[in-house]
Amino acid sequence: MKILALDSSGLVASVAIIADGTLLAEYTVNYKKTHSQTLLPMLDEIARMVELDRKTIDAIAVAAGPGSFTGLRIGSATAKGLGLALGKPIIEVPTLAGIAFNLGFVRGLVCPVMDARRQQVYSGIYRFEGDRLITVRDQTPVSVTDLIAELEGLDDALTSEGVIFLGDGVPVLREEANRTLSVPHTYAPAHLCMQRAGAVGVLAAQLYAEGRYVPAEKHTPIYLRKSQAEQQRDRMNGNDTGNEPAESDLISVQVEAASKVVEELRVRAQMEAGKAAETEDVL
Repeated sequence: MKILALDSSGLVASVAIIADGTLLAEYTVNYKKTHSQTLLPMLDEIARMVELDRKTIDAIAVAAGPGSFTGLRIGSATAKGLGLALGKPIIEVPTLAGIAFNLGFVRGLVCPVMDARRQQVYSGIYRFEGDRLITVRDQTPVSVTDLIAELEGLDDALTSEGVIFLGDGVPVLREEANRTLSVPHTYAPAHLCMQRAGAVGVLAAQLYAEGRYVPAEKHTPIYLRKSQAEQQRDRMNGNDTGNEPAESDLISVQVEAASKVVEELRVRAQMEAGKAAETEDVL
């Protein structure tokens, strides 16, 4: 089983290749660059390093949301483009579950948080039974104060081992948690704190075994609320009625981006075939 995994749900851009439970390669960058400019070059680099034959890929895994609206659209469009080009299914990994999987086998609760702006975070609460991720509370947007109150209200049997926070939302809640949270808590180290496609890929393998994947053409990101720009537009129009971006807008953006990925892959395949033919002629 070979999985190509992508995560561009936040500031981090990450790609990885998982083969039969082994992490063959992972390329992760946490820097201010546009994911649309980095994902495919990063994929090309690790594919070259491990001499990957794209025809051997069984599925494409992607951190499907929530997260940055732009990042999610880029990641999902790239995954969809690859899936369409290669004829492979998409494994939609919930972003917070993927982050939590960085800390597999730990005792206690794992609480990944992503900055959702305005003192809110996207959060989930998880625990592990061996290598299985158990959802205590599914991912949702919540205020920092409400998240702390929720953790305080959990059964002592769940919180007795403490809670570990991780994700780019840690700076948003750290001061408040240190000041008011009585549950024992700590924070993941830097190398395990942010999104990693390797974790997405390993969790995706479990989801694939459970039959939790979709055809590439049916994949869409997981949005838990509208973008700030869309919320502002709705308020101005007096139409603030929901938390999902307009479906037609998402489909048009995603199809356009996916088409560009497919075309780029087609051109690359032609170039590689031409180079191979030239090599045969020389030989």
